[in-house]
Amino acid sequence: MKFISTVAVASAVFLEAANGHYIFQKLTANGVQGDAYQNIRTNTNNNSPVTDLADNDLRCNVGGGTGGSTTTVSTAAGSSLTFTADIAVYHQGPVSFYMTPVTSASTADGSTPWFKIKEIGPTFPGGTWDLEQSYNVTIPSCVAAGEYLVRIEQLAIHNPGAAPQFYTSCAQVKVTGGGSKSFSGVSIPGHVKATDAGYTANIYNNFNNYTVPGPAVSTC
Repeated sequence: MKFISTVAVASAVFLEAANGHYIFQKLTANGVQGDAYQNIRTNTNNNSPVTDLADNDLRCNVGGGTGGSTTTVSTAAGSSLTFTADIAVYHQGPVSFYMTPVTSASTADGSTPWFKIKEIGPTFPGGTWDLEQSYNVTIPSCVAAGEYLVRIEQLAIHNPGAAPQFYTSCAQVKVTGGGSKSFSGVSIPGHVKATDAGYTANIYNNFNNYTVPGPAVSTC
């Protein structure tokens, strides 16, 4: 019986690794949800997260280094975008949103500086995480008009002792209206350090506070 139980547990872990992870595939802009990978760059990572802090795939995930057949959606500064995954997020960890201004959203490789526009950490007391299938972000009303990559990052820190997992996707957006404010940015990879408290946190032991890794949120 013990052998059967061990096999069953191992099989469950394998199935989770093969099928259970989530990919942000759809973008809602101007109140309309696009098809999978219509406005979000294709992910060819087969449901696997990126774990290497020095990997360029941290920007837009594997397969997302260029726009390919992804279209660029126009939306006004100050409007809302929604990123939707194929299944609900279930690994504990923060969600962050970044933008980078680019000459062409369809060809940019994400090597330009990124600024953070929103972060979602846990709620205390209790350390409760906001685990959803869809997450919303508002484009700052003061950003300059032009083309951008808009990036979602969910950092799974559910397994202390193992490398945290980055679930990322990039949308291609053309911002209209807006202002003229520019934000200083950070490089990705490089925005999260292996020594960051929010990267190394043990959420099961004396978890009473938390700082989302990466730069501070940029505001108008």
